[in-house]
Amino acid sequence: MKFNVTVRNKDNSEDKRIMEATSRFAIYEQIEKEGATVVAIAEGSNLALPSWLNIKFGTGISADDVVLMTRNLGSMLHAGLTLSRSLSVVERQTRNKNLKAILTAVSFSVKKGSSFHEALSEYPKVFPKLFIAMSHAGEESGTLSQALALVGTQMERARNLTKKVRGAMIYPSIIIIAMIIIFVLMLMFVVPTLTNTFTQLGVKLPLATRVIVAVSDFLTGHTILFLMSVAVFVTSVWMFAHSKFGSRILFKGVMITPVIGELMRETYAARTARTLSSLLSSGVDMLDALSITREVVSTESFAVVIKEAENRVRKGDQLSEAFLEHEKIYPTMFSDMIEVGEETGQVADMLKQVADYYEEDVERRTKDLSTIIEPVLMLLIGSGVGVFAIAIIAPIYSLSSAI
Repeated sequence: MKFNVTVRNKDNSEDKRIMEATSRFAIYEQIEKEGATVVAIAEGSNLALPSWLNIKFGTGISADDVVLMTRNLGSMLHAGLTLSRSLSVVERQTRNKNLKAILTAVSFSVKKGSSFHEALSEYPKVFPKLFIAMSHAGEESGTLSQALALVGTQMERARNLTKKVRGAMIYPSIIIIAMIIIFVLMLMFVVPTLTNTFTQLGVKLPLATRVIVAVSDFLTGHTILFLMSVAVFVTSVWMFAHSKFGSRILFKGVMITPVIGELMRETYAARTARTLSSLLSSGVDMLDALSITREVVSTESFAVVIKEAENRVRKGDQLSEAFLEHEKIYPTMFSDMIEVGEETGQVADMLKQVADYYEEDVERRTKDLSTIIEPVLMLLIGSGVGVFAIAIIAPIYSLSSAI
């Protein structure tokens, strides 16, 4: 049997090979004897694409795939199966070829004596630091099944929250893009016909009509230049939004936007609370939990606050004090609930309640957002149609008056 194998060498370089063996495990043994590591393995053939055509974007493994795998693995461990047996079963159940190959490698490492979290750490692009840390804590405490169930819930909640926020933005985005496309098509195909009619009849055009005609003439006469300009503009906006300075500016703009700004604050508060609660419940110490949460949250404005909280806790201060001083970033209720948790010794439970509350509130606000956006879009569409209609009807009206 032939396999397409990606190998990481001792010098950290990677190369792709086509190897023949009786099984995947034979491939792993052969590569390990060389002192290298298998990054990915899949059943292949004699045909291999040239390196310049072998292009991959990301890992090919979705968050939903990892969540499903995590839940299944946790359920099997809870039922009493050994870790290696559970991994073998989950590997057979997994449909994603990339994830299947990684699970095979993880299973092989575990059978060779590696701990579960060490095997996972070989694939940081698939298993985030939160996943690895909670697995490590679960192994040390003997509660790996509970830890996996907890991290599965955490990842699923975070995924659902992101989907809801994005879903609320999809509808207005589609409407606005459709409006722009229709407007451009009318300028390129409808307006020129009317312009020829007005020119033949010698109608004096008002200012609004002259502007629309000028834009239409430019689009029809310089279509390629227009398309290139749009491409350059979209690329520039994308690069600006993904730059450190640009993302900071855009984020500040979003945060001061009514409704949306509050929605963002609660979304990140829920993510922070859920991650911290999951880590602390799994037995991760506070400083490590804050460090991992900072990486999970990632957005600079929120990560800075978490970093400050980490520094202050290291000095012996209360966790709630750092968040209390940043009420414009984290809502007041967030720090108040942490303070109650510190007084009662139930910080993890309080954080879980905070996460539940804000996730439910974000869901409600996203529904309300759709209700608010609809009339705004109607006004926007009506204004655009009105201006266009007046610009076209005014010359026709003046022509009929002259007759």
